[in-house]
This record gives sequence, C-alpha cells and structure tokens, in this order.
Amino acid sequence: MTDIQERLLESKMTEIERARSWSPRVISKFETLIRSGDDLSLYRVNPLAFARDRAIAEPESIDLFLYATRSGLFEMSWDVVCPQSGMVLDSFGALRTLKTHYVCGLCDVTGETDLDDFIEVTFTVSPQLRRLPFHDPASLSVEDFHWKLRFLNDARIPGQQIRFLDYLHAFVRGLSFLPPGSATTIRCELGPGALAGVNIQTQAAFAVAVAGEPTTSPTILRVGYDGQRFSPSLAAVPPGPVIVEAENRGSTRGSLLLINWPPEVLAQAIKPPLDFEPYMSGGMLLARQTFRRLFRSERVDEREGLGIRQVTLLFTDLKGSTAMYERLGDLNAYALVREHFALLGATVQEHSGAIVKTIGDAVMAVFSRPTDAISAALHILGEIERYNSDHGDPSIILKIGAHCGPSIAVTLNDNLDYFGQTVNVAARVQSLADAGEICISEALYSAPGVSDLLSGHAIAVFEAPLRGVEGNACVYRVVPG
Repeated sequence: MTDIQERLLESKMTEIERARSWSPRVISKFETLIRSGDDLSLYRVNPLAFARDRAIAEPESIDLFLYATRSGLFEMSWDVVCPQSGMVLDSFGALRTLKTHYVCGLCDVTGETDLDDFIEVTFTVSPQLRRLPFHDPASLSVEDFHWKLRFLNDARIPGQQIRFLDYLHAFVRGLSFLPPGSATTIRCELGPGALAGVNIQTQAAFAVAVAGEPTTSPTILRVGYDGQRFSPSLAAVPPGPVIVEAENRGSTRGSLLLINWPPEVLAQAIKPPLDFEPYMSGGMLLARQTFRRLFRSERVDEREGLGIRQVTLLFTDLKGSTAMYERLGDLNAYALVREHFALLGATVQEHSGAIVKTIGDAVMAVFSRPTDAISAALHILGEIERYNSDHGDPSIILKIGAHCGPSIAVTLNDNLDYFGQTVNVAARVQSLADAGEICISEALYSAPGVSDLLSGHAIAVFEAPLRGVEGNACVYRVVPG
C-alpha cells in the first residue's frame, strides 16, 4: 500500500481545480496516477505520454503538470539525455542552472545540445506527498540504480522496434557498486573487441582492447578509481575469462558498468541518435504561456544563453495606430489596444504558444512548432475580423509576419526572450505585410505541414531583401479567404 500524505493531496488538488477549468475526468486521471501508479511511473513523468495514454489533450496535460509543480505536488527537472544511449547524463532543477554541455562515458562522446534536442523536461512526484525509492538513490539496488534511475526506458534502435536497453544488455558483462576504500571483484567472459567500463554517475570511463589468441586461464585486470577517473593496469587483454579487480581509492561510492563491445559495434564510425517517444523538450516548455506565467522567476544564465535549434517567431503590428489614437483619443485607443493584446494572448496560448513581449502596439510571440504559429496567425485574423464586426467599427487592422530558425534563449529585463538572426528576419518579414495579411519566410513555408494548412488560401510569392540574408529572399504573402 502506498503511503500518501492525504491532507496535502486534498488541499493541493483543490488548489489546482480552482486555478482553471479542466476537461472532464482529467483531475480524476491525475489523482489515480498519484495514488495507484507504480514507483517508476511517478518518477520522471513524460506529460506527452500521460496525455496519449489517457486520451487527454496534450496542452492540457502539460499545463496540469505545471500547475501541480507550482502547487508543490510535483518537482520539475531539466534532464540532459545522451542521444546515442538514452542515458540521463545530468538533471537540473532550475533553468538558470542548466548546462547543455554533455559527456557520455558509455558512448565516448562529448558535445553540446540545444534546448529542443535531448533536453527533456520531466516531473517527479514530491517526496512530501509520496516517497519513492528513487528519491533516495543510495537505497536502490545496483540494477535499479542503473537501468531505471539513469536510462530512459523508451529509447529504441533507429528504424527498429528494439529497445536500446535490450540491445545493450547483450553486451553487459558486469555491474557493481564500488564502495569507498575497498576493492570489488567482477568475473566475466570476454569476446574479441573491447572491454569498456563506465561510472554512470560521473561518466568516468576506461577501455581496453580484447584481442589476440583466446585463453582459458583467467586474466587479472586491475582497475584503480580515485573518484574522478579509472586507471586500468593493462592496455589489452586476450579473449576468455577475465577477473576485474576494481579498487575505489576515493571517498565516495562509485559504480562500474562493464560492456564487451564486439568488433562490428566498434567499427561504426558514426552512431546515429536513437529514436525516442515524443517528449517535452526545454524549447517546447519555454514557448508555453503557462510556464512563463507560473514560473516567472525561471531565468537563463545571462552569461551564455541557451541555444534552440528551431523556434518559430511571430510578430504582429497595428496598421494606422497613430491615426487611431488621433481619432479615438489616447484613453479609448489605449483601451482598444489592450483588448487587442488580450485577444492575441488568448489565441496564441490556445495554439500552444506564448507572448514573449509587447513592443509599443506590436506583439512578439513564440511557438515550438511551425504549424502552431500558422494556425494561430490565421485564427488571429479571424478573431480580429469578428471583433471589428461585433463593434461596428474596423478599428483594429493587423499585420502579421513569421519566420522559423535557430535562436538563443536569453533573460532580458527579467523576461525570457529570444536573440539572434531569426528574430531579426521575423520582424523584417512582418514589416512586409499589409493590412489583414500574413507574410512568412520561405523557411517557414517549407516546414512540415505548413503548406497543407495554407492550401485553401490565396498566396502570392515575392522577393524582398531581408537583413542578414544575402540577396533577395522569397516571402509568401497569405491573404486569408
């Protein structure tokens, strides 16, 4: 029977239910997960999988876990995942502490990852609500410590249905903790190739060749560990029985995972990224209005920023705003501008985006998926048309532009913002739109699913100079029907 703090659960669930309206049964399904889910299902929860498995809308599932985190029922983690092994290399509890440099001792790779590439945002039930064994890694068995705590369960060999963990297990020759100040012995049988060892906590690793004539007598391989690195006594061992004597001279417990890689695996010069089930990336979370509203204190380290491989930025601007202020007067015109801001904010959020900032009468919005930006743009013009019709005066005349590409997430003036050439191009594309039009770049028009969304609208293609783009660039003018 699970030990749940009932009073805490009841008060926080009431708080979540009052925060906003939820679709029928979503709260019930969420509470069932907390009460009945096994320990692993409540550790590193993927809100996209939760939505898929329970027939809940994806945006609602994401918002639900964000509200649950804000209330203290769950804890949010930014996990850096190795693209080639699915190992969680590091976890950060706050955006400002996130480091995108990664080292994987198992794959012998190092590099940088963007917010939308292999940085997964997950949720773990709070230990104050329900204590999990994973809250105390030192209490886990060596198997759970490796395979459940540090590896994603759903990573698969590219283009196949084979789990990477099942593939990896075939090459595992030993697994052990390394208590401080002691020696640990692991006996194994090795085939040709290489013997690799890794501490999955620190990514310290070593490798020795397995080559030469097979032997039936055990080879002794001594491996020293000082808390930071391994030092094997031999550069190569023959195929056959091997006794690994690992001595931990450090002051903290280590671990050792032994892998016997065969020659065909070692011959792969480039190992492609694994296939993962859809997950909420860091870039996707930054483009959500709910996250920006509930976690205003989350900041990107100002010294470096965080890279995003692809983001879609949308700019809007009011046409004839000066004349509108003169016609209506400052107070009435300002009230109208604020109504238009509210309308845009609601529509952007409905399409899984977020308002980054307002610039005078203009709005800058962000989306993690290009199709969401296009849907939002079309919806915005429809909402503006309805608003003007309902009020009997076409006072709001909007121009919209959008572009997608790489960017850098930064914190400017206490606000999560975006910086780089993609921002400049998106703003320039917007300036090319006329009243009631959407202009988009060729990069955005070519993004998956965008041309399908626009198939029922009149589109004119023209060339125009864009800042930072050599020569003229193709721009697509969309006039909604």
